[in-house]
Amino acid sequence: MESYISYIPTVIALFVGLFLGVLLKKGKHKNLLEAATKEADELLRNAKLEAESTKKDKMLQAKEHFIELKSKHDSEIHQREKRISEIEAKVRQLQSVAHKEVIKNTDLQHKLKEQTSLLEIKQSKVEAKELELDEKIKIQIAKLEALSNLSAEEAKEEMMESLKEKVKSDAMIFIQHSVEEAKLTAQQEAKKIIINTIQRIGTEEAVDNCVSIFNLDSDDVKGRIIGREGRNIRVLEAETGVEIIVDDTPEAIILSCFDPVRREIARLSLHRLVSDGRIHPARIEEVVHKTRKQIENEIVEVGKQTVIDLGIHGLHPELVRVVGRMKYRSSYGQNLLQHSREVAKLCGVMASELGLNSKMAKRAGLLHDIGKVPEEEAETPHALLGMEWAEKHGEKPEVCNAIGAHHDEIEMTSLLAPIVQVCDAISGARPGARRQVLDSYVQRLKDLEKIALDFNGVNKAYAIQAGRELRVFVESEKVSDNHASRLSFEISQKIQTDMTYPGQVKVTVIRETRAVNVAK
Repeated sequence: MESYISYIPTVIALFVGLFLGVLLKKGKHKNLLEAATKEADELLRNAKLEAESTKKDKMLQAKEHFIELKSKHDSEIHQREKRISEIEAKVRQLQSVAHKEVIKNTDLQHKLKEQTSLLEIKQSKVEAKELELDEKIKIQIAKLEALSNLSAEEAKEEMMESLKEKVKSDAMIFIQHSVEEAKLTAQQEAKKIIINTIQRIGTEEAVDNCVSIFNLDSDDVKGRIIGREGRNIRVLEAETGVEIIVDDTPEAIILSCFDPVRREIARLSLHRLVSDGRIHPARIEEVVHKTRKQIENEIVEVGKQTVIDLGIHGLHPELVRVVGRMKYRSSYGQNLLQHSREVAKLCGVMASELGLNSKMAKRAGLLHDIGKVPEEEAETPHALLGMEWAEKHGEKPEVCNAIGAHHDEIEMTSLLAPIVQVCDAISGARPGARRQVLDSYVQRLKDLEKIALDFNGVNKAYAIQAGRELRVFVESEKVSDNHASRLSFEISQKIQTDMTYPGQVKVTVIRETRAVNVAK
């Protein structure tokens, strides 16, 4: 930059000279030439002064920049030296620690060597004493052989034979006494075990019923539940299969059905509809569908909780779901889940009393009646059906045999089978546990529904009013109005010929046509 500035006066003088030459060629006056010459000299002086001042400024700026760079460099060097000194201090500290450890290890090695030498001396003394004892023993054996006229091996054999004979006689005497004592006390001890097992288990009486009460805040809600011309209550009954009785009972509605699952679905659906306030056919169908899914999830949760409460692990998820379904089934009026839990606890206690695996006994007791809750009716006995399910889902052979043999349908091959059989009898035979009347009543209602479902075109069938009425829902595409009346007659004749029942059964066939479109 400074080199370019130094050429500025020369360039200016050159231009001024050219300018003056041009003026002279055109014949200007001499005074004008002199004035131009003075002006050019003045410009040259000013340019030189300006160049000098610019040069000084640049030099000052360069010095300041150099000083700034030098100060930065010095500070970086100082920081590096500081870090190096810190690292050196840490290294010296580590070296001192390592030196101390080396000294300590050296001391330990010296001590170890001293102890090793002492042990070697002691070991040599012990070996010398052992040799001395061996010599003495040999001398004693030689003296004994000389006195008895027998060698050591012969004396040993004679002693072993005498001991064998004595042990055999003692063992036979002990076995004989044990067998006689067992014969005298076996029956008494077995009774004690059973009695102690029963006393240690607290049971509940679980009698199933067929009616649920749904409480209302006011009687005004009854009209909304019934709906215009009874549309709402008809849809609710058709979707749930439960008879809904709306009478003069204050602030209450009666739900009647032999199937507890249906009653629970109807109760929860009514609760949601009344709480929401929107009660119409489309909303009823939506709520019933959601409630049915909720009940299915609840069945799984009940099964999981039951398994956790009993301390059973590794049960297949499908078997867990079957256990949950037992909550909504009954056997001779006894809740099936309560009965199975009771049998599982009894089996666990009895197995522990007999010194068997109590966890496996609980498992067999819980699963012994799973064949009573099939999704579809089967002709196989429930014990064999439960055994097939258990085998399918990876249960052990002892558990499967206990399930299949608890009603003597197959031969018992393990000790768990008689335990499960006895505990099942204990749970079912206690006072108030079962009622034959209710079980036969529920079976009659199931048979009523099954007869209707066997006919072509039947979509749903629900036995209501304690079996005095059978409502049959048919598919409108397959069954015409004339066929519906004929179907009602055929179902009634089938019931009359195949079933035995008190009173009479009213068969109602319902055919409904729907037209559904979606506005987009």
